[in-house]
Amino acid sequence: MRILVIGSGGREHAIIWKLRQSERSVELFCAPGNAGIAVIAKCLPVDVNDPSSISVLAESLRADMTFIGPEAPLVRGVREAFASRNLRVVAPSANAAMLEGSKVFAKEFMKRNRIPTARFAVCDSAESARSSRRGFGFPVVVKADGLAAGKGVSIAGDAAEFDDAINAMMVERVFGDSGARVVLEECLIGEEASLMLFSDGRDYKIIAPARDYKRVNDGDLGPNTGGMGSFSTPGLIDEETLSRIKNDIVEPTLLGMTREEKPFQGVLYVGLMLTAAGPRVIEYNARFGDPETQAVMVRLDSDLVEIMEAIIEKRIGATPIEWSGDSSVCVVAASGGYPGEFEKGKVITGLDDASSIEGVVIFHAGTSRSGSGEFLTSGGRVLGATARATTLEAARARAYGAMNKISFEGMRYRKDIARSA
Repeated sequence: MRILVIGSGGREHAIIWKLRQSERSVELFCAPGNAGIAVIAKCLPVDVNDPSSISVLAESLRADMTFIGPEAPLVRGVREAFASRNLRVVAPSANAAMLEGSKVFAKEFMKRNRIPTARFAVCDSAESARSSRRGFGFPVVVKADGLAAGKGVSIAGDAAEFDDAINAMMVERVFGDSGARVVLEECLIGEEASLMLFSDGRDYKIIAPARDYKRVNDGDLGPNTGGMGSFSTPGLIDEETLSRIKNDIVEPTLLGMTREEKPFQGVLYVGLMLTAAGPRVIEYNARFGDPETQAVMVRLDSDLVEIMEAIIEKRIGATPIEWSGDSSVCVVAASGGYPGEFEKGKVITGLDDASSIEGVVIFHAGTSRSGSGEFLTSGGRVLGATARATTLEAARARAYGAMNKISFEGMRYRKDIARSA
């Protein structure tokens, strides 16, 4: 079976790593991939922002199935491009991907379907944002409407921070057209959780819950990033709360999308805040989260190839999926300066020593390879030391033990991933 995975991050490395474990005979391709992925799959160039190019590549490879990792091709219609060539792909339609592609659409969808979320206001200009802000106290959350690589959210603690966020998004357009509109939200208080699920448009299966860390510095300080770490452990969400999430959020979301003729088929991510008043939706993603995928893939005991086929063939409800009772922790190593400007081409050392620790897998994100074979940094988030163990404390010790063996100039990582848990 020939399988193509689209993307180049730690998420895609974790997916390919898990596909490689299938009992089926698989030939794996990744586009564009990274230096770590190239060790276990053939990497090929592709413009991930061009759905047509992706579908042409899949057709040329005679891929039996393609999995789309990043959000941009989903929002731009990659499922439709594959359908036009009669190719099999795990991806929601462009209309369904609007749950991630537009914060305005997502919030108004939740309001229509009575899905619990934060109180909000939609603003079309800097002036309307400043006017609408009077209806919220501080802190207030400011979100760019469109895609912003996980960085289009600012939590403003006072008027000065609010003005900075509005000017950056709506005046300076640091996120391009994604900041043409913004959503203001009340700031919810509670513990965050990431709940992902496999959906075939009719039925669904819950993925082991995880928690991620978006801020760049310890103590959840500093600017938002694409994610500095994550963990997954049994009981992260208790059964009573999980049942409430299914009844009040997951099922109304899937039913609402079907009712609005946008059935969701693929991987749906629901970002949650577990408040004193109950779970509330912070955001939707139309794909696996990163770095949550790294944490959950090492806990998945079932065959991912079988799961992907079940999504495509609309039989996920009848497909058993087993999760390990172990815990997992992923710690991300980033380039100095990330999420701002950073230098590339730094030599990475210690990868073999880190990988030799029991239960540890190093998932590459922003890496390349020199002509002499050395691994080099090539992105903001460089790699994720991911560990599985019988307890969360043991998994955390293994992940940080691995991280302590890895080094590159300017390397930074959070020291508090899974500590509070």
